Amino acid sequence: MVRSAAASVPNNLESFWMPFTANRQFKKNPRMFVGAEGMYYTTADGRKVLDGTAGLWCVNAGHKSPRIVEAIQRQVEELDYAPAFQMGHPKAFELAARLVNLAPEGLNHVMFTNSGSESVETALKVAIAYHRARGEGSRFRLIGRERGYHGVNFGGISVGGIVPNRKMFGTLLTGVDHIRHTHDLARNAFTRGQPEHGVEFADDLERLVQLHDASTIAAVIVEPMAGSTGVLMPPKGYLERLRQITEKHGILLIFDEVITGFGRLGASFGAEYYGVTPDIINTAKGLTNGIIPMGAVLVKSEIHDAFMTGPEHLIEFFHGYTYSGNPIACAAGLATFDTYRDEGLFERAAELSTYWEDALHSLKGLPHVIDIRNTGLVGAIELESIPGEPTKRAFAAFIDAYEKGCLIRTTGDIIALSPPLIIKKSEIDQLFETLKTVLKNLN
Repeated sequence: MVRSAAASVPNNLESFWMPFTANRQFKKNPRMFVGAEGMYYTTADGRKVLDGTAGLWCVNAGHKSPRIVEAIQRQVEELDYAPAFQMGHPKAFELAARLVNLAPEGLNHVMFTNSGSESVETALKVAIAYHRARGEGSRFRLIGRERGYHGVNFGGISVGGIVPNRKMFGTLLTGVDHIRHTHDLARNAFTRGQPEHGVEFADDLERLVQLHDASTIAAVIVEPMAGSTGVLMPPKGYLERLRQITEKHGILLIFDEVITGFGRLGASFGAEYYGVTPDIINTAKGLTNGIIPMGAVLVKSEIHDAFMTGPEHLIEFFHGYTYSGNPIACAAGLATFDTYRDEGLFERAAELSTYWEDALHSLKGLPHVIDIRNTGLVGAIELESIPGEPTKRAFAAFIDAYEKGCLIRTTGDIIALSPPLIIKKSEIDQLFETLKTVLKNLN
């Protein structure tokens, strides 16, 4: 017997404290998804909603991808769980090798996690421990960036720079500082791709080197393209300048590619797209198409090798998770990589990027739109805030778009868009025609 959509709706909404949600507003008028396939969600009342956000930046191959579903089903029957401490299973090693083959040259070793937040914590710990292993234990400082998003654990929100994510949680980690963000609305509004202005913002790192001394700084962590803060592109030459400064001072450079990894920009990683190779890359989201929680941290060989000393029977690095390299997650990851390859989804994203860009920028001139920016299959529409009521205008757009059959994401008064890479031109048209109507109706 097949359950109806209505039968899937819970009759008690109070127990679940929802993440990053206006809980009281939601529970007065719930928005429930009960199914998904391809580019569309199905709501509890039977409507189809176009996914303009790939879930939460993660369902790059679309929903209910057959190969991934089948791989998970087979793996459950074969091996449901295996410990990663002092034991292994073949698919973890296979997935790590496949991941290394996708990554920029030199990033040859992988640690598996269960989320982007855990990937960040892992990378920060690796960075500090690496310097200690080399006899530079004075390097303990971590440098993030204003408006950066690096997950929600204490390390991540410490190096992150989004105020609401930080302000309620006390002093956080010590020894953390931030360089300035790259958003420059006055000079770069309505840019297509990388902004022309702002390379000099990278030099703010030199200010912190002068303040703290390079001998105390372990790592700098940035998103190549800052996603969750509202899609901020790196100015031309900015990432290259950061790489030069970090190399000059012996500081590790970490790219948080939880969003930019796996085709979002039309390349395997943002590092490939922008032509800048960091020392460490964090991933998650698109690693398993969002179907099973999984993350990964890739490190250069010299970082990995610094730990491979001492007696062989001793643990080299005291870190890991119960579910690191979970067999079902690994099966999902391998099938996801096969899907990306066989369907040419990274190339598809690159090919569609110009059509996407033109459709996005067609919204210029609509009420309250003060900026539009894009790269790959990512876009942002920045709205003028209502005085004294920040986020209200974008939230109203989110609700109206949902009612009109499109899922968008908002952060502050910015609409962020990142559809599955399987999107068709007709669906791009549908998304932006809906947004035109939504924006015209905004107060």
